[in-house]
Amino acid sequence: MDEFNIRPLERSDREWVAHFLDERWGTTQIVSRGKAVYGHLLPGFMAERTANASDDEESDAEADVENIGLVTVHIGEKECEITTLNSLTECVGVGSALVEAVEDWAREAGIERLWLVTTNDNLAALKFWQKRGYELVTVHRNAIVDARRIKPQIPITGLNGITIRDEIELEKRF
Repeated sequence: MDEFNIRPLERSDREWVAHFLDERWGTTQIVSRGKAVYGHLLPGFMAERTANASDDEESDAEADVENIGLVTVHIGEKECEITTLNSLTECVGVGSALVEAVEDWAREAGIERLWLVTTNDNLAALKFWQKRGYELVTVHRNAIVDARRIKPQIPITGLNGITIRDEIELEKRF
């Protein structure tokens, strides 16, 4: 049976993270609130699925490990931005487990505020974050115009055929 575990990112993961972000985000550059960071250099957590060796294989065969999710964070003083969250396996708890790992780490580190930005077209993200106790804080109207000056890869039309225009900020306080 397949299962997954969550672990902190390690230096040896950086190349995989860079390729993953290039595939999912179009670049390793992440723009939020008018500032750019390079996601593959940020701390975070990854989800790995361990597929156990089948019964007809040697019992001491190593399990195959596949990376199936990633969360990266940008740490500030007493607050932390969740910059990326992706799961390759939807609706089985990978994203939730990654967020829980960040929240547990944040509490231990004395972080008072976790926050993130999503775009107005990402209705699934708005649902996901609010179900986990994150509150809408601000709508930064037309912020994507400025973001595109930094990161031209941001498309005009996003999910559900909605024009990408605004950044929506959510937070969870501890």
